[in-house]
Amino acid sequence: MTTIAWPEQADLEAWRHDFHRHPETAFEEHRTSARVAELLRSWGLEVHEGLAGTGIVAVLRGQRGEGPAIGLRADMDALHVTEMNDVAHASANPGRMHACGHDGHTTMLLGAARTLAAQPDFSGTVYFIFQPAEENEGGARVMIEDGLFERFPMQAVYSMHNWPGLPVGAAAVNAGPMMAAFDIFSLTLSGQGCHAAMPHLGKDTLLAACHLVTQLPALISREQPVHKPAVLSVTSFNAGDTFNVVPEQVKLRGTVRCFDMEQRARIEQRLRDVIAATATLHGLTAELDYIVNYPATINAPAHAEACAGVLAELLGEDKVHRNLPPSMGSEDFAFMSQRCPGAYIWMGNGENSASLHNPKYDFNDALLPLGVRYWVSLVTALLRDGKLPSAE
Repeated sequence: MTTIAWPEQADLEAWRHDFHRHPETAFEEHRTSARVAELLRSWGLEVHEGLAGTGIVAVLRGQRGEGPAIGLRADMDALHVTEMNDVAHASANPGRMHACGHDGHTTMLLGAARTLAAQPDFSGTVYFIFQPAEENEGGARVMIEDGLFERFPMQAVYSMHNWPGLPVGAAAVNAGPMMAAFDIFSLTLSGQGCHAAMPHLGKDTLLAACHLVTQLPALISREQPVHKPAVLSVTSFNAGDTFNVVPEQVKLRGTVRCFDMEQRARIEQRLRDVIAATATLHGLTAELDYIVNYPATINAPAHAEACAGVLAELLGEDKVHRNLPPSMGSEDFAFMSQRCPGAYIWMGNGENSASLHNPKYDFNDALLPLGVRYWVSLVTALLRDGKLPSAE
């Protein structure tokens, strides 16, 4: 049996700590992208740069000849968060931080690329996809618009995310929903400002906005089926700047999340109805900007089962969760899985890990070799005999 030359833990940590120390946010991942391309080329891979600006696709063809093609995707971008960790590799870019573990995702895919490039014992082709701008900006969609699937035709695409709360050495994959669809809305209510001592002379935007903040969640709790999870959250309320003036305008922002696309459309329509009725009741005008953003991340069952089988071989059957509740968080990998079947998994970042997007979060280095082994094992399992799972 051929012995696989796995990357050294020290190398994996050095790559991740370098990425963590130099975080770059959406579509600004120039240093990160250049370093990724440099490493990939040093291992002899064919590297294509510039998709979605800073995105990269590296190509590796198996030594066993013709076969199907699959994509493995990692995200590269950081968040606008100020780090609160006291570690040597803490962010050197003020106000930016790898608070979601994309530094680790990039490192694990790099480790898999190096390992497979040294021993491409498979049939077909692997595309290593390093994606920018996962956080809010839809970098996956932009890569697709730039021709990802036309330039690199593949029959399946896969991704992973670290998951705080799951132990290192545990993983989760569902046949079906993993992450929710994600829409955003911005609302401006305009009325007639007035002296706070004479509210009858104005049109009170604050009162109407407060009614909406308390009423809008009822669109979920009282109108949506309880077996179809959905969340509507008002997350920003901006109005006024002094004690004795009822403001002319109030601005609200928020999100809507669910898994069912018909439900998604119903919630949007009811949101519009309630806003219009509230504005009419209070004599205001309302301007609503509703943006249909990320779709839900839905795993193709056969591909999810293939990933679960690989994880069970790697971690043990008892360490693989196949029916964890899907997250109401969102992932723009959904754009890729809409176009091409595949699966998205979670790998445990530790039970004591800070939550994602927390200023004290840090990717767990103990997960790095497990992620590399998962990717390599998945490629081996899928491409060794050239038969991919059914898309159904």
